Amino acid sequence: MKYRLGCQLDYSLASVSTFIFNICAVENESQTIIEENLQIEPQLEYEEYVTPFINNRYLRLTVPEGKLKISYQATVDLTFTKENPHEITEVPPSNLPLETLYYLYPSRYCQSDRLMQLAQDEFGNLEPGYSRVQAICDWIYNKVTYLSGSTDSHTSAYDIAVERVGVCRDFAHLGIAFCRALNIPARFVAVYANQLQPPDFHACFEAYLENRWYLFDATRLAPREGFVKIGTGKDAADVSFATVFGNVQMDNMKVDIEQVAEELRQPATGADAKRKSESLVYVPDENF
Repeated sequence: MKYRLGCQLDYSLASVSTFIFNICAVENESQTIIEENLQIEPQLEYEEYVTPFINNRYLRLTVPEGKLKISYQATVDLTFTKENPHEITEVPPSNLPLETLYYLYPSRYCQSDRLMQLAQDEFGNLEPGYSRVQAICDWIYNKVTYLSGSTDSHTSAYDIAVERVGVCRDFAHLGIAFCRALNIPARFVAVYANQLQPPDFHACFEAYLENRWYLFDATRLAPREGFVKIGTGKDAADVSFATVFGNVQMDNMKVDIEQVAEELRQPATGADAKRKSESLVYVPDENF
């Protein structure tokens, strides 16, 4: 499936300031950038850093006092394989790939150590595998109220477990914390989300099961097969769309994504489905 996506961010600067942006789509086995365009007003030099393995793309630029407008547009092609969720199992810590262990530990927003008892009480006796992570998502969807503006940049997974209200990043943090408390590696994912209303940057999470990462979203606000990945990290602190060093005010933000009309391509199955750790897996979503 092809998607046309982008964003425009407008700022007023009271002094010289430095920005680190994470707004560009990543490129991996399942996500191919067909074309993209980045415009910065005023025209300025910028640096780009691509992280090893997960391919997050960070842009750094220093801007003089005044106005800044940054606009990113891209056309991205998603390919995916189709799997039966009932056949997807968990991996014990003794057999996990070493590179996934990083995503087992508590982090700033995902205090899995403080939520271990709740996770065991609610999910410890469930059948291990994809269905257990889906049960975590269902629990969050049913127990936590989605309310825009209800939390801030200091809100953690533990706070959400207590207060039971939050936004997409909070739903993702709680899902990650529950997974880690059950010895399932989990990581935060920032995406452009097709059909999300109103359009905005969206947060979800991935859990490592069997031999790859699987995408989950406890909010049920948009179909997962329309998610174009921007960045991946231990939690939201790793993939903020903008980190600012200076006296800056955001004037406007616009995010958009739409599917490009084309002949619908069916997911690959059987021998044609290449099992790569970063490939997008299509597991039918009962909510869409």
